[in-house]
Amino acid sequence: MPDTNYEHDFFAWANEQAALLRTGKLAQADIAHIAEEIESMGKTEKRELVSRLRVLMLRLLKWQFQPLGRTASWEASIGVQRLDLAEHLKDNPSLKPYAPEAIETAFKGALLETAAETKLPKSTFPPVCPYSLEQMMDAQFWPD
Repeated sequence: MPDTNYEHDFFAWANEQAALLRTGKLAQADIAHIAEEIESMGKTEKRELVSRLRVLMLRLLKWQFQPLGRTASWEASIGVQRLDLAEHLKDNPSLKPYAPEAIETAFKGALLETAAETKLPKSTFPPVCPYSLEQMMDAQFWPD
């Protein structure tokens, strides 16, 4: 059943589809687009994992490679990122097996950002992430 609201008014379409599902009117629901949206939500959660890891890695790299710039603000930012990452993984435990891939992807962006923010040559930093997920999430871990 093609639904023009999907293309022209996503909000209205989403509410309409939710109402159809809640009332058990599956035959009237736009199943193909609902499935597409559910898949998209899953991809969004993976992107969120990469994004959170990237920000945390950026902060940890700056902490490690610019020790004279360390501030309470940097420390707080790392703590907040750790909490947010832990919460995201708690809400989405099935993402944990994707962590190695996410770390690899996130590190590429973190490396570019760190080099730009610190003005240090990219060659200053390791070519692959030097931190494990466990280290990054450990409140006692502070790279030196």
